[in-house]
Amino acid sequence: MLIFWLILLTVLGAVAALAWWGMGAVAQGGRLTAYRRWLLLFDVVSPLLLLAGERLFPWPDWLARWVLILLSGIWMAQLIFGVLAVLLRGLRRILQRSAAVPLDPERRRLLQGAAACPLLAGGAGVYGSTAGRTHTVVREFPVPLPGIGPEINGFRVAQISDIHLGLFFSLDDLTTLLEKTAALGVDALLITGDLFDDDEMNTAAAERVDSFVDRFPHGIWFCYGNHEYFRDIDRTKQALAKSRIRVLANDRARVVNGVRPLYFAGVDYPVPRAEFDRLRVRYTEKAMQGVPQGAVTIFLAHHPDFIDDAAAYGAALVLTGHTHGGQIGVFGIPLVPPVFKYMRGLYRVKDTIGYVHCGNGSWFPYRLGCPPEIAVFRIEKTA
Repeated sequence: MLIFWLILLTVLGAVAALAWWGMGAVAQGGRLTAYRRWLLLFDVVSPLLLLAGERLFPWPDWLARWVLILLSGIWMAQLIFGVLAVLLRGLRRILQRSAAVPLDPERRRLLQGAAACPLLAGGAGVYGSTAGRTHTVVREFPVPLPGIGPEINGFRVAQISDIHLGLFFSLDDLTTLLEKTAALGVDALLITGDLFDDDEMNTAAAERVDSFVDRFPHGIWFCYGNHEYFRDIDRTKQALAKSRIRVLANDRARVVNGVRPLYFAGVDYPVPRAEFDRLRVRYTEKAMQGVPQGAVTIFLAHHPDFIDDAAAYGAALVLTGHTHGGQIGVFGIPLVPPVFKYMRGLYRVKDTIGYVHCGNGSWFPYRLGCPPEIAVFRIEKTA
């Protein structure tokens, strides 16, 4: 927990410094001093408020939820404002140094319309912490395959992922998501980890998901993510064992017979970080054992690095999550550092289609340009 707070305070300090410096682009003199004082006050008090809430007195969940959503929106507004201000000051410098473009009074007034920066940043802060993180979109993708029979031609699966039950995603939210997914009329629902993320809710969540099994002709399938292991994993496994949810942990199952039978395969999450790469290869090998040559395999994994491993075994479709798509993006491109080889969306590895889901929940309540999603995949016969 100490490391978490050190990282959080370092990030918040960097964001505050960027916004502090950026204020020089939109204000001068006494107004600039006043703005910076208010910024300093907020950026000192808000982390202390979080620490006090955790250490000194228990907050009701509803209050903690909205305080964190509010603070997240303001922090992100500061970050966006700082970036806009940097761009604006850079533009000013370019114009000032350009002999061909003198900085006349009209152009100066135009640039001093930088008051739009805090308005844009504030709007982005509000949107990303409200509708941006709650409005779920449906995306549908074809999976073209040669030589398949009519048994699986047109077979559709839906993927949800990274729900992160807890403070920002309730059981009612889970029900709403499942209802929306079931209404799509897909053949099966595939959940790629990080669903069970709250020990007080996990058992009830398994029961809630189980109540939807009959809404999907070929059932609901699940693989573990890393957050299941952050909680009481034994309790979660017991709840799943009592349900009709099919857990794929280094295992596979034939779903539909046919000319090219359809298999679902899935892997456990490699928990020891030091052994991640070795276990990843081993888990993939175990999951694909017994899958006949020529079968169509849909492979479930939480971590996107499994895309390459499953592609080596000829999986037709590999569904992953974990990254949340970066949670912030423009035109489908994540605006966060590329920590992972595969960050968001569709990838092609040889004849395999890999997909990294944007996630449905989050542990940081903010999304901008990266909405929660239901991804639907339709198997289609090609000539």
